[in-house]
Amino acid sequence: MILTDREIKMALERGALIIDPRPDERAFASTSVDLTLDPAFSDFRQSSAGVEITIDPALDGFDHDAAMEQVTERHVIPTDGYALVPRKLILGWSVEYIDLRNDARIAARVEGKSSLGRLGLGVHVTAPTIHAGFDGRIRLEIINHGLIPIRLRAGMRICQLIFEQTLGTPDKGYSGRFSGQNVARRG
Repeated sequence: MILTDREIKMALERGALIIDPRPDERAFASTSVDLTLDPAFSDFRQSSAGVEITIDPALDGFDHDAAMEQVTERHVIPTDGYALVPRKLILGWSVEYIDLRNDARIAARVEGKSSLGRLGLGVHVTAPTIHAGFDGRIRLEIINHGLIPIRLRAGMRICQLIFEQTLGTPDKGYSGRFSGQNVARRG
């Protein structure tokens, strides 16, 4: 069951769900809430001529974080924005910290905004699920599927969360490798 704007606001009021900073009224649609783009992002390094890099995530002992450190560089979106060229993938963050309390019976999906999707902008490759019990900022897999560069600006509305009621509470909250993603809890 998808939560409406009214149920999302009620969950925020009773503390079953935390979004920090709290979205203003314009961020709410009938069944979603918009999140904004953090200025920090990671860009994949370009290989030098004759250099081949291969990632093998199925290898025993594979360390996702170490691999990403080796193949990406961190940047900050300049004040005049960042032009995301066609076929380019970057990794971004939501400004907002999300906490889906383990006992609240709420999970979420991060989805693109149709206005940006029509330009060719995607915000996740195959990872829309935000598990019950998750806390952290949302990692975005931002790609330009279009034919024209798209200017990204820090603070722009980049995606939306759609909240769903779960049938029950999980035995354990989300404790995967992306728990608490890159931030300490705010406020």
